[in-house]
Amino acid sequence: MDLSVIKEFLTPDNLTELIQSYRSFGPIIGITLPLIEAFLPFLPLFIFVMVNASAYGLWLGFLFSWIGACSGAMFVFWIVRKYGQSRALGFLKRHKQVRKFMDWLNRHGFGPLFLLLCFPFTPSSVVNIVAGLSKISFYQYALAVFTGKMVMIFTMSFVGYDIPSLIKQPIRTAIVLLIIFILWFVGKRIEISINRKVEKEHQHL
Repeated sequence: MDLSVIKEFLTPDNLTELIQSYRSFGPIIGITLPLIEAFLPFLPLFIFVMVNASAYGLWLGFLFSWIGACSGAMFVFWIVRKYGQSRALGFLKRHKQVRKFMDWLNRHGFGPLFLLLCFPFTPSSVVNIVAGLSKISFYQYALAVFTGKMVMIFTMSFVGYDIPSLIKQPIRTAIVLLIIFILWFVGKRIEISINRKVEKEHQHL
């Protein structure tokens, strides 16, 4: 597609109209898209949350995104916990890195999970699967998911609650991009740090 066509479409008026159309579907689509992302992690959760906040307002958009993302995470956790020992999913438990992270999670529990789930660019689908295979309790994981994703999704909602203004106000756009980069960077550093700790602990076993 020609870039000029995209540029012409991305105007405040067009974006506002698109968001109004999205809102007309009610809360179902706002909840369903973040829920589906838990099963299809290549989908852009960040975009879904930002659009929800812009379409429904900061608080309702946050609520719908949070309900969808938490529900999806808990569904994946429940499926893996229930069927993780079966032949279909047994290969996951035999994977070396999964095994290491799973053992480390068994020892450390809630803390690192909460921290990982606070950041939007953490591969939460991997976290959901490994947690499902681990011995962490359902209630511990639910608490980590509900609180961690509350922090993450509110941050993303706050960034994206007025998408049309991103076109009209370049300075705000630059600030938003900076916030996104910081979230990505901090999340990656935490992920790398946890992976290093997992490696060190396994070397000492």
